[in-house]
Amino acid sequence: MTTDSIDTAPTVPPQPPTPPESHDGGPSSPWAIRDFRLLWIGRVAAVLGIQIQSSALLWQVYEIARRDHPIAEASLYLGLVGLCQFLPLLAFTLPAGAMADRRDRKHTVTLSVVVECLCALAFLAMALHGSPPLWGLLAVAVVFGAARAFLAPASQAFLPMVVGRKALPPAIAAQSIAFQTGAIAGPALGGVIVGLNVPLAYACSMGLFLLAVGSLLLIRTNGKPQVDPSKLGPIQQVREGLAYVWKTRIVLGAISLDLVVVLLAGVALLTPIFARDILHVGTLGFGLLRASFGVGALLMALYLSRFPIVRHGGRWMFAAVAVFGICTLVFGLSKSVWLSGAVLFIGGAADMISVNIRQTLIQLATPDHMRGRVSSVSMLFIGASNELGEAYSGVMVRLLGPIGAAVFGGVGALAATGVWAKVFPSLRKANRLT
Repeated sequence: MTTDSIDTAPTVPPQPPTPPESHDGGPSSPWAIRDFRLLWIGRVAAVLGIQIQSSALLWQVYEIARRDHPIAEASLYLGLVGLCQFLPLLAFTLPAGAMADRRDRKHTVTLSVVVECLCALAFLAMALHGSPPLWGLLAVAVVFGAARAFLAPASQAFLPMVVGRKALPPAIAAQSIAFQTGAIAGPALGGVIVGLNVPLAYACSMGLFLLAVGSLLLIRTNGKPQVDPSKLGPIQQVREGLAYVWKTRIVLGAISLDLVVVLLAGVALLTPIFARDILHVGTLGFGLLRASFGVGALLMALYLSRFPIVRHGGRWMFAAVAVFGICTLVFGLSKSVWLSGAVLFIGGAADMISVNIRQTLIQLATPDHMRGRVSSVSMLFIGASNELGEAYSGVMVRLLGPIGAAVFGGVGALAATGVWAKVFPSLRKANRLT
């Protein structure tokens, strides 16, 4: 893509006819659509469950590892948690995207959440054992990562089928609010519940996954893709999706920049280390640090849902990524839990600006019959970067220590911002996002 504005999108195959189940002729607000409200509730419940479970798993793995290892070596086990979830994402995300363009998307989403619920049950059973083996926790994390690999592309491709193109932009913002609601309450609740009882945290996660499954089962929208114009096999469909992203330079630049920055400057894995061994604030401080990022992101999502960015999108995105890198740098140098929480808050707001612009670009540039595959590529770049970033952070903590890892990540994010601004000028010059 060589244009400097999203106004003139790349040439795409003709859109398939609008299915009768869509709401393109209906209200422009997604909240007026019953099935969207159910989908939103299910997303909040699922994200909340994931965040509580993640807090419990990170804390439990670190506590077990610290019984026999010093900080640097124990941090490697935290990195393994991310790696065990990244590997199945790497293996299954692209085939899952092709499947989302061929099979019922609603059924895929529902089944994926059911598997996540079973993983929470397995974590609960091992936590009740008292001293579970680390290999058992990591094995369940692998299964959980596989479920997420199938959930993400099907879920993103199902959303336009529920709301239609007319209500899609505010629906994307509302889905971001749903995610951030769970991202805020989940770590905070997870920190408190873990401080009381680790098995209780896993039980709460399982209950939330069950609520999500119930909401999804009540949705009436048909999740079957209406048109399959290519008639290609699964492997050819995966190649077609990859080729489309590669040729759409604005989309490629946006998702690859996010991958690199999250890989370098993601601080999710560092929060238990800083809370326990550097800031010495315990589980409550751990919950505060985990929630601060989500609070900033949620408030920014609410603002963008009312006052969306419609001009100079590329400039806003690069500025937001640079602010994110600076916040990571300050977090690494901070000796105060309040300063650490404040920069995570600002970093969350900056990250939401980047996420909002990126998702808008992808949705506007992608035809409906390819949304599953393009979403899977986006998931592989963006979603998997969180897990791969945790593994990378574990190694960097081993080499540089937790403070050095955070500082290095912040500097690296700033450097990546400059490099991507030069390599992808069309992304930097992207103007209107409507």
